[in-house]
Amino acid sequence: MDAWLLYTITGGKAHKTDASTASRTMLYNIEAGDWDRELCAILGIDPRILPEIGDSARMLGISDPAVFLGIEAPITALLNDQQAALLGQGCIEKGMLKTTYGTGCFMLMNTGETSVRSKNGLITTVAWQFNGKRTYALDGGVYIAGAATQWLRDGLGIISSAKESAPMALSLPDNGGVYFVPAFSGLAAPHWDPYATGTIIGITGGTTRAHIVRATEEAIAYQVADLANAMEKDAHMPLVLLRCDGGAVQDRFLMQFQADILNLPLELPSCTEATALGTAFAAAMGAGYAKLEDARHLFSPKTRYMPEMSAAKRQELLFGWHKALERAKDWYTEK
Repeated sequence: MDAWLLYTITGGKAHKTDASTASRTMLYNIEAGDWDRELCAILGIDPRILPEIGDSARMLGISDPAVFLGIEAPITALLNDQQAALLGQGCIEKGMLKTTYGTGCFMLMNTGETSVRSKNGLITTVAWQFNGKRTYALDGGVYIAGAATQWLRDGLGIISSAKESAPMALSLPDNGGVYFVPAFSGLAAPHWDPYATGTIIGITGGTTRAHIVRATEEAIAYQVADLANAMEKDAHMPLVLLRCDGGAVQDRFLMQFQADILNLPLELPSCTEATALGTAFAAAMGAGYAKLEDARHLFSPKTRYMPEMSAAKRQELLFGWHKALERAKDWYTEK
């Protein structure tokens, strides 16, 4: 579900919907596991013309050799990308969570057979359905993560490659009081502010390119920390471990800072393409070669980052981040 669908538009103004409405915005009722009859009636849509709803792993059809590798291949799985990554990270037990670092950042927590209604700005979604049994998840996404690093490269010319970010960040003892809120497209979970804008604050005469780069790296970790805080509140259970995948997990500064600001261990898999791995595993299930419990063995930890930051320093940095965040919010006003 597109995160912005948590807003309805009335009279040109964006309004937050409640969790019940949000869960049905795209016609699918996650509680009933079927097309929502009430919404279909309101929109004048006959549910019989909509696609069949079924298990995430099942025989869906055979590929056309004219368009796919010249072979007839069975198609046996259908998963959304982040749900596939959750499966690929072996997060099949209630309370397990993962974050994918890409252009944006996406955190999902397995909530088991219970659809937890968020009171902290997250989305309730279906992780997958196997053998007619649905597994739910809490879903939190931020729009701008790796995209901010791309902006440093393409927009400002501060770096020539994303690989330069970690060495530049590590060249400084701290952020020099500089904070960057990369709200290029507003703020997504858990803040939901379409009127927020990108903000760099704390700049002085001593601010250098490296400070801007470090603030960008830290901003990614702060946004993930806000998601994790919301997850912990909604799930009513303490977080003990975060599994991470995606291109940015190769950034050693970011991963260590993430562990520090979360005060959680981070585990990185040997296979960072968790989405592809999860999809392939689901396809194996659909073809009868695997069972869900076998997904426990999909995750093979390659690197582990442990928190090293003091509690006082963590609180100081988070206070600065949330102060900067408030400056960025509600920047655009209606005319």
